[in-house]
Amino acid sequence: MTPPAHLVRDVVWEPLALGLPAARPAAGGAAEELFERLVRFAAGTKARVAGDEPFPWPALDRLLQEAAASLAAGDDLFWVALRPAPPEGVEHLAFHQARVAVLALRLGAALGYAGRRLGELGMAACVFDVGLWQLPEHVVRRADPLSPHEESLFRSHARASAALVRRWAPPSEVIVDAVAQHHEREQGQGYPQGLRGPAIHPDAKVVGLADTYATLTAPPPPRAGRPPHEAVREIVRARHRAFDPVLIKALLGETSLFPPGTLVRLSTGEIGRVTAPNRHHPLRPRVELLAPGGRGRVVDLVEMPFVYIAGPVSQ
Repeated sequence: MTPPAHLVRDVVWEPLALGLPAARPAAGGAAEELFERLVRFAAGTKARVAGDEPFPWPALDRLLQEAAASLAAGDDLFWVALRPAPPEGVEHLAFHQARVAVLALRLGAALGYAGRRLGELGMAACVFDVGLWQLPEHVVRRADPLSPHEESLFRSHARASAALVRRWAPPSEVIVDAVAQHHEREQGQGYPQGLRGPAIHPDAKVVGLADTYATLTAPPPPRAGRPPHEAVREIVRARHRAFDPVLIKALLGETSLFPPGTLVRLSTGEIGRVTAPNRHHPLRPRVELLAPGGRGRVVDLVEMPFVYIAGPVSQ
């Protein structure tokens, strides 16, 4: 059972380094700037993969405190992070790790994570794929199926990422476990160890689900991403094979089958654009009806039990 929001969303963990100021939530344009800093931090790990300088865990801790505070205060950072295309000039892997970090923090809070536990989850999500910096670019970006050798090489990144993180002396071994196991799956069909259910660290499950959603909606170029409702639907259909149903429910509550911006057709025949999800009713978001001359009124489908979304429509 998910604890009441006021027990989860208002918690700020103690900084790793003394003297760091308390985190403050980002709002409006500040969410854009905060996400850009997350991307820049993720991009900076590329140089550290080959170097021997100390990893700045306190700086990452502080950045994640800001992100957690922003997510607790509102949805701006969440929807900024879930945009499907990286800014121009940004490497996809850095963009991807920043997206996964924000989504993991959001899912973690919904699952009852707080304080240091939420911080460790966020740290793991910021570095979970650093081993991919060591692989040939064509293996990471290839659109068609990988050869057996390439597939083996790609799968090596989970152990390589964990080895790098351990070398960087993280503040908790939990971070290493989450990174090492983020491709393990509920029925033992994951890798590198083929762990099942309870044997998989809970943080690895959260990072793995966030990674899957982020990859489906924004894979490395030249692959095309799927619309959010299709990505969520694929994950839901695979819930008995890959992911814990509790995590699936949390993902549905946070992202919805129809995230903001999705064009939908209502059972009345009207066309609208989703403006905001309803966490406890993922199939009944708030929708702005599109009038012939432009915008129309906003309706909350929770308050309209006989009206429902018939399906998405193309742009």
